[in-house]
Amino acid sequence: MQWFGKGSNNVEDGRGGGGRVALGGGVGIIIVILGLIFGQDLTGLVSQMPAVEQSEVKNGVPAGDEQAQFVSGVLESTEQVWAAEFSKMGLTYEQPKLRLFTTAVQSACGNANAAVGPFYCPGDQKIYIDLSFYDELKTRFNAAGDFAQAYVIAHEVGHHVQNLLGTAAKMEKARRGLTQTEYNRLSVKLELQADFFAGLWANRAQYLKNFRLEAGDIEEALNAANSIGDDQLQKQSGGEVVPDSFTHGSSAQRMYWFKKGFETGDIRQGDTFNSN
Repeated sequence: MQWFGKGSNNVEDGRGGGGRVALGGGVGIIIVILGLIFGQDLTGLVSQMPAVEQSEVKNGVPAGDEQAQFVSGVLESTEQVWAAEFSKMGLTYEQPKLRLFTTAVQSACGNANAAVGPFYCPGDQKIYIDLSFYDELKTRFNAAGDFAQAYVIAHEVGHHVQNLLGTAAKMEKARRGLTQTEYNRLSVKLELQADFFAGLWANRAQYLKNFRLEAGDIEEALNAANSIGDDQLQKQSGGEVVPDSFTHGSSAQRMYWFKKGFETGDIRQGDTFNSN
């Protein structure tokens, strides 16, 4: 993909010295993998990490930082796409912030280690990402390419859209009356909808004047969705594939819903909650 815009005004750069956490870098990913193996969502443990030293946060990103500039451009394109989509629904889109950090960060959802990967926090309406995750996406998950990276941002923005539309609040309310297995199934539907929204973004973004899809872009996104399916992660960890423990969906499901979002470009087609 190519982006010719100036980038988003909603990027906060909190990288640099000062970020540290007591748990080592590998512990966070171990927490996630153990959750997949044993059928428990253990990512809440991340919020129990000791407080993080905060680096100075700057608005915008350095002109010479190509990767950060790319992320800023992707975010800008999501702002344009979702502003138009919300306008069609008679709503106003509230733009999220995207916070770049190194090693660890403190959010309204608690303290997080970079090893848990990019995440969205509804409490402060921010997306958090340590850009070293893209190295892991390429080397560990074999999902290379700039559009694979863009898909990650678009998926997290999808969670922001869910938050604005009230879906996230309904999920939290429903959680109190469900077993862990039942909630896992609901969580899968939430994540698959975020994948659908990422696909919808790709569909609408191709018509923006500052955006250009290139050959192989959609295949890169589908490869990324395939590589981070719950079944793939469980196989990679050496454990048994346990569908009842899935929280994000299988590789096939994640690819299906991203592709559906891209092919239809119609938000009305993204009701994963009432789909088998």
